[in-house]
Amino acid sequence: MKTYLRILQFARPWADFLPLYLVYTILGIFFGIANFGMLIPLLNILFDTTGKMLAEAPSVPPAFSLSLSFITGTFNYYFRQVVETQGRLSALSFVCMLLIASVFLSNLFRYLSLRLLAKVRARVIRNLRATLYQRVMQLQLSYFTSSQKGDLMSRFTNDVQEVETSVVNSLTAVIREPLYIISFFAVLFFMSLKLTLFTLILLPISGGLIAGISKRLRNQAKQSQSTLGTMLSVIDETLSGVRVIKAFNAEPYITTKFHDQNEQYARTQRNIDNTRDLASPFSEFAGVSVVAALLYFGGTLVLGGESDLTAANFITYIVLFSQVLVPAKALSSAFSNIQRGLVAGERVLSVIDTEPSIQDKPGALSLPPFASSIEFRNVAFSYGDKNVLEDINLTIGKGKTVALVGPSGGGKSTLADLVPRFYDPSAGQILLDGQDLRDATLHSVRDQMGIVTQESILFNDTIFNNIRFNQTEATEEEVVRAAQIANAHDFITATPEGYQTMIGDRGARLSGGQRQRLSIARAVLRNPPILILDEATSALDTESEKLVQEALTRLMQSRTSLVIAHRLSTVQHADEIVVLQHGRIVERGTHEELLRNENGLYKRLSLLQSSANPLQ
Repeated sequence: MKTYLRILQFARPWADFLPLYLVYTILGIFFGIANFGMLIPLLNILFDTTGKMLAEAPSVPPAFSLSLSFITGTFNYYFRQVVETQGRLSALSFVCMLLIASVFLSNLFRYLSLRLLAKVRARVIRNLRATLYQRVMQLQLSYFTSSQKGDLMSRFTNDVQEVETSVVNSLTAVIREPLYIISFFAVLFFMSLKLTLFTLILLPISGGLIAGISKRLRNQAKQSQSTLGTMLSVIDETLSGVRVIKAFNAEPYITTKFHDQNEQYARTQRNIDNTRDLASPFSEFAGVSVVAALLYFGGTLVLGGESDLTAANFITYIVLFSQVLVPAKALSSAFSNIQRGLVAGERVLSVIDTEPSIQDKPGALSLPPFASSIEFRNVAFSYGDKNVLEDINLTIGKGKTVALVGPSGGGKSTLADLVPRFYDPSAGQILLDGQDLRDATLHSVRDQMGIVTQESILFNDTIFNNIRFNQTEATEEEVVRAAQIANAHDFITATPEGYQTMIGDRGARLSGGQRQRLSIARAVLRNPPILILDEATSALDTESEKLVQEALTRLMQSRTSLVIAHRLSTVQHADEIVVLQHGRIVERGTHEELLRNENGLYKRLSLLQSSANPLQ
């Protein structure tokens, strides 16, 4: 129930629709019950040949009151007037016309209420998906490294869709059907207290059994949604790694992996469908059983002369009670269907409820433009119990280039990720012009930085829009100039549509060097004072590396640069080279200084690379 109410919070403001929806629903219920109320005068006209029922109708209008007695008394008064003045045939026409009008009005108000709910449904899903997306954008990088992308996609698509189908669509049943049931029972109590109390003894038994079915459905739905998320992750991995799959002849292996998840999902779906489909027939069987028991019990009272109901009233009572089964069955089906939606809603809300570990502190300041230095002071960082960085002390002066080198797993990328606050240090401080980055807003920190990574992150858009990413005010001349600095202009103009060429998913229509030069052009256009280069040339061939390195050299001019390098030849001209091993700084100095240390790690790495690449 808590999850259901939380989902409904996304429909706010309720004042926009709830009062009007209740008015439409109540009017629809009123005219719906009136449809069946017409049966009594209709049966009296057809079967009351003695005129006894007509004689019992009031001869004067009843005094006004908010009660069923006033409504029935008023109708019977006017009905008697029509019979006495115009005859039974005219009275029959009168009842039929009222019946048509009542059916029209009940369906009109039902349609109007459904129109309102359609608006609410669209609002809930829009707000839920927008809130989920906003939360995902706020989450720290570590969340995505520990979560499956396919599972997140499942929450955006299938889970949100399931919420719409199972939860929001059930609003009609959850709000309208209980009102229908209460209204029907109010009329039934008015008609016969004894018979209605008899039915109330039997109904809770079937209700308890249906509740058991709903609980079983909820457990099955949790397994189903989890399996679906895993299956989508397999699909995502397949599409992303199709080249490797084919190269290793791994199609049978990955297909078997997919079929296992697909079969498990199909099996849980069958169980859910079997359980859910049981709810509706069972509720109908239970309802008809109650009606049969009511017919027998009420029939014996009427035949034995122990009931205050006439034959026409008893028939109408049975018809009205049978109509209780319609909203009861709809409510039962809604509660069965809603279980899967609630599980999906819990999965969506669990992401929304995840608080980002990297966020602005209360009263965080906006950093002024970068002026002097970046300082790492006694910095340490760990993933859980694993120490990645320890006792890092480093200062990068404005306009200087500092290179981070060392064996893989030494903490180079982690150290660079601390600067734009992708992570926060476990201990120590990172200061920008003497200001602790944790005391500044994330936006103002990252606004002063440009990042070029080993993997070029591009978007399925035009070349122009990829270079102008988040710099929408940039002119065409500025974009072209950035491409020229990045050595990208020539290959761009050689494409079929130039700067308006679509590059495909993740830039798949471009080579690795072309993608990297677009990433550099994007950084050039942003014109950041601080530049972070994370092995930007390590995945390129010699020719592409030369073009990219030229572009990087232009980009780094008069900027403060932190460069992570795999190939030591690319950082020989750095102002300072910092050698990291096992999360600690083991050496530092210029290229020449480090080479003079015969027993140093940098010297050993340089010799290894020289022997592996004799032409370097």
